[in-house]
Amino acid sequence: MTISQLFETARRRLAKRFSAGESRETVILIFENLKHWSMTDILVKGDEEASQWLEQQVDSVVTRVLDNEPVQYIFGNAHFYGLILKVTPDVLIPRPETAELVDIIVDDNRDVADLRVFDIATGSGCIAVALARNLKFAKVDAIDISSGAIEVARENAAKLNVNVNFRLEDILKLPADQHPTYDIIVSNPPYIALKESQQMEANVLDHEPAEALFVPDNDPLKFYRPISRYALKALNEGGHLYLEINPVYATELRSEMIADGWDDVEILTDMQGRRRFIVAEP
Repeated sequence: MTISQLFETARRRLAKRFSAGESRETVILIFENLKHWSMTDILVKGDEEASQWLEQQVDSVVTRVLDNEPVQYIFGNAHFYGLILKVTPDVLIPRPETAELVDIIVDDNRDVADLRVFDIATGSGCIAVALARNLKFAKVDAIDISSGAIEVARENAAKLNVNVNFRLEDILKLPADQHPTYDIIVSNPPYIALKESQQMEANVLDHEPAEALFVPDNDPLKFYRPISRYALKALNEGGHLYLEINPVYATELRSEMIADGWDDVEILTDMQGRRRFIVAEP
């Protein structure tokens, strides 16, 4: 079997369960991790004979993916904002929408130096690390309630040579009397209502940490309230709060934030046209 035939066989197997685009991208990730080949390399080597080892490895990984195991957990890494981050089942796999949130922050602040940044519910550290890499001399703090997540985030910061102060801390216990400290506060907290899990894919439900995904149906804004009230007191003059949100509750969250005392609360859409982000200024 040639490299091209092996690639196409794997893609077709995955296409029975996943979209054409997702199947292709997954096979590219498999070859990248197994052989460090880009799509260009795969095309150039297409007529070469695939080794028995490579055939066996590709077959094994595809079988695991079809059994709902995310390819990122199989290899222990994920692409995010031009970086390769370590991921384990202790953390969510970074999503494209979260990269969009980082883009918004970087675009708003790319010419400002020495910003103080606070990332709440950091998970893998993807937001904190990306901002530390892309903002000029930013000082970044980040918290998570999961010790496993904090360990992964620290490894990512060390591997990518950025300085982020990670702390084990509970969103629900943020100090209410915080003096102004930060220029940017950002959070992508759990925001999926449990009832929405019925529409979710098995590879997410079976493998990604539920505590980082779900909130009670009767309290979908559970984590946004303490973040909002903390940020009102913790942001410096001219500072901003950036949130990734559940589109279903965008209007409700904006109304609650205005009631809390925010002067400017803007809802922004993601690339799919969903109301996915809030940018707020006290």
